Amino acid sequence: MKDWMKLIPASELATYKSAGFLTDMKLGARPALIVIDMTYAFTGYEGQTLEESIASFGSACGPVSWEAMPKIMRLIDMFRARDLPIVFTRANEDNTPFAGKATKSKRTKAPPPDANSFPPPIIPRAGEWVLGKTRASAFFQTPLLSGLVQKGVDSLIFCGVSTSGCVRASVVDGFSNGFSTFVVDECCFDRSPFAHAANLFDMDAKYASVVSLDEMAKLMAPFKESKAA
Repeated sequence: MKDWMKLIPASELATYKSAGFLTDMKLGARPALIVIDMTYAFTGYEGQTLEESIASFGSACGPVSWEAMPKIMRLIDMFRARDLPIVFTRANEDNTPFAGKATKSKRTKAPPPDANSFPPPIIPRAGEWVLGKTRASAFFQTPLLSGLVQKGVDSLIFCGVSTSGCVRASVVDGFSNGFSTFVVDECCFDRSPFAHAANLFDMDAKYASVVSLDEMAKLMAPFKESKAA
């Protein structure tokens, strides 16, 4: 049993399965990777405790961010090696006054100037799409859908932060827009282990296939590597 599933009552897993939930989706012929909000605002600085990260950024998730980082890089390398589309999301940098916030949380402290920067391990390469967004979903009032359609994408693989927030919102919208959707469990994280597990369970039940990194590697094996990552 996967670690996150251990927090879900066995009776509820059985109920969902008997009702037809928790079925697998099929990976299509043209997948794309969506890396959600892997910026300092949500990771904090390496070496900080959760409390220190929150003191610095308010929205940061602390040590779990840096535990997930090498796994996310392995996932990114799978797509780079096969020359498949990768999209990195982060907050819209034009500070649009009417945009509001992604959540209803109240934070009075101004974030550090590097809050919207990607940590060195995760910095996008030239030609990879960095998509600014103003709300939780990567699809909300952004050109993401049209860009994916232009590239012939039929499946979306999600990773990043937070599992219960922007990842979940983007997964639901991806599914609603007709894509086969996948979430790589070790490559997502949340400041709350409970919220992480509960939202993986709910997405796996209704909107996506939640798979391990090794399972995703097997799904990606038929796609021929085109260049060195």
